[in-house]
Amino acid sequence: MDKEKTVYPKSEKFAVRIVKLSRYLCDKKKEYIISKQILRSGTSIMANLSEANCAISKNDWLAKIYIALKETSETAGWLRLLRETDYLTEKEFDSIYNDCNEIERMLSASTKTAKRQTVNVKK
Repeated sequence: MDKEKTVYPKSEKFAVRIVKLSRYLCDKKKEYIISKQILRSGTSIMANLSEANCAISKNDWLAKIYIALKETSETAGWLRLLRETDYLTEKEFDSIYNDCNEIERMLSASTKTAKRQTVNVKK
């Protein structure tokens, strides 16, 4: 479970960046729809990891990690859309998208490890 201890602070910093991005999109770009969508999905990653820390079982923990992983994937999609529609420059996009990808890789690895351990325990 070392990875989720590492991924939580990263998700918290990422959530702060997402809040600031949403504020920037509303204030400077006058974009309100996608900014709300990315705010929800981007901060949900951290929220679900917070819930995972208080899981009542391994299955509950895994379910929260999967939700966080799905929210990370959704956030990446919104970021790509913002880049393709010129709301983000290439430099802005690369910076935040790389953070999103790092979190996604960490969560994916955590789910794979947990599933492997669950399968090994059942055998």
